[in-house]
Amino acid sequence: MSVLLETNLPLPLLHRGKVRDNYVLGDKLLIVATDRISAFDVVLPCGIPDKGAVLNLISAFWFEKTAHIVPNHVLEVLRDADRIKAHVPLEHDLPSGLAHRSMIVRRAERIPVECVVRGYLSGSAWAEYSAKGTINGLGMRPGMKESQRFPEPIFTPTTKAETGHDQPLSLKDLSASVGEELASDLQEKSLAVYRFAEEYARAKGIIIADTKMEFGLVDGRVILIDELLTPDSSRFWDASQYTVGRSQASYDKQMVRDWLTASGWNKEPPAPMLPEDLIRKTSRRYQEVYQILTGKRLYQ
Repeated sequence: MSVLLETNLPLPLLHRGKVRDNYVLGDKLLIVATDRISAFDVVLPCGIPDKGAVLNLISAFWFEKTAHIVPNHVLEVLRDADRIKAHVPLEHDLPSGLAHRSMIVRRAERIPVECVVRGYLSGSAWAEYSAKGTINGLGMRPGMKESQRFPEPIFTPTTKAETGHDQPLSLKDLSASVGEELASDLQEKSLAVYRFAEEYARAKGIIIADTKMEFGLVDGRVILIDELLTPDSSRFWDASQYTVGRSQASYDKQMVRDWLTASGWNKEPPAPMLPEDLIRKTSRRYQEVYQILTGKRLYQ
């Protein structure tokens, strides 16, 4: 199975994240979504075939769908080698595998906040609620069950940590960090994008339980950046199997997390290699959610 774990292009490397490699192209960026996969904040030694293409193309899909709500950084999605060469004129041929997993974007001033929106009580929010009756430190009504839908989506921002875990931010903390006006704008835009996407996805048979977004500033204007509503940044559930009171089967890397937990790994680097059958299943899962949401097969 062919995977792209790392790119080493003859361009200035701005940042190599857990999944994406970002290169400088003057006042623009070339973002390449690799097939790397992380769990528990550790990058695994194996990749997931086609994962980078799924993340890049599903982000592109959502950026286009939500552009009427919030502008975004996308200038062009690079679906073939000729378009890549048009933007990246190099003496030597570019590595294979960049098509479909790359995009040219505006370079923005990143706002150092993860804008998390939750429509359902799950994940870390369920863990906190079960222990303390709170979410992001805010008191919630008693008696809620795991995976229960909130009457209205809630905004639970966090810090954006370069290493380790993101930490919850209250709205007061967020306002102190970025200013009251910008904090209010981030909340409003995050909730608007989530509500639109949740309604769209539900019509396709998928529940978006929660998601996280990132924003940046271009000439003082707030825009969406990075990735948007992907299986890495969101919790997607099969609506036909949804049942309140338990965890849900999800279209993401939960299978990988479950296997790693059962393996006895201590969640410290280095992570173990995944079995080949699990790698294949995870690849199919990523592609399945792309096809359901977009109505297209990958690479169509």
